[in-house]
Amino acid sequence: VQLQASGGGLVQSGGSLRLSCAASGRTGSTYGWFRQAPGKEREFVAAVTWSAGTTYYTDSVKGRFTISRDNAKNTVYLQMSNLKPEDTAVYYCAARSQHNYWTVRISSAYDYWGHGTLVTVSS
Repeated sequence: VQLQASGGGLVQSGGSLRLSCAASGRTGSTYGWFRQAPGKEREFVAAVTWSAGTTYYTDSVKGRFTISRDNAKNTVYLQMSNLKPEDTAVYYCAARSQHNYWTVRISSAYDYWGHGTLVTVSS
């Protein structure tokens, strides 16, 4: 699976952005978004299963971010609203071959990674 993330940019606090992750090659079972802020470890943001569309979120983005997938376009989206300065990070999309509920939030459980896209939220 090859992944290409796009859509990052500079936005003011309270604004919105939509990230896209275009997948090619094999179809993964689960797609996730992770982020890494300067000086911090990479953290889980959201994930979606490809077939059923089941979604998972980290608590800090619930109600503000929405992950979705378009099976026809082989693309996963992360709609981000009400952005906060603490959302500033490089965002990465990832895919895994086998879904596992217990490790869906674990970055090392993902097999494929795209290049990151930078999201900067100004206060």
